[in-house]
Amino acid sequence: MNNEKQFVIDLGGSAVYPDGIDVEFLKKFYNFIKKKIDLGYKFVIVIGGGKLCRQFQHAAAEVADVNNEDKDWIGIHSTRLNAHLLRTIFRDMAHPVLFKKRHRVTGFDGHSVIIGAGWEPGCSTDYVSVQIAADLGIDDIIILGKPDYVYTDDFVKNGDAKPIEKISWDDYLKLIPNEWTPGMSTPVDPVASKLAKEKKVKVIVANAHDLENVENILEGKEFKGTTLE
Repeated sequence: MNNEKQFVIDLGGSAVYPDGIDVEFLKKFYNFIKKKIDLGYKFVIVIGGGKLCRQFQHAAAEVADVNNEDKDWIGIHSTRLNAHLLRTIFRDMAHPVLFKKRHRVTGFDGHSVIIGAGWEPGCSTDYVSVQIAADLGIDDIIILGKPDYVYTDDFVKNGDAKPIEKISWDDYLKLIPNEWTPGMSTPVDPVASKLAKEKKVKVIVANAHDLENVENILEGKEFKGTTLE
């Protein structure tokens, strides 16, 4: 299969829903993807929950004692709402079926975009992206969120944290918690990281808002970001 121009983009929910829906980002992202599609690219775009997820999780926890599985289901449904928004925007070029369960979509079927969302409790959409890439035989995953790189520590809390340009999955797993918890904020969640290591999948972490840099990644040029493999 020729997958040279096929990519899985794991789009952080923070890009689409930082506090409310970021319409200006969506316009830029839509035009960027459309331009690349016109050049023969195809994309699976898996979207996270963003602030929408955390608002609902926090609201539930304020009222009752909510277990982790229910928190995950809130997160999953927030990704699905964001995914329906994306699928509506990309309607003319997107597969009509939302990829919200493994094997629900088995290929592009003549479309240029597949939109994916959360599947099941116990992981984030990072895991979904890695599993889709493995199942569809797509070599490259780009995780687009807030940070430009993976850092040696939490760069928000620790001003001495250093960006990492390239890291092995073994070394990356030493930097993050070993277990998944709902609402966890890591560049790649631990469940996805372990699967990527097992499947020998390469992941690039980069900033969602620097679309010129994302274009460099797609075209195999020099870029700002972290390569994990």
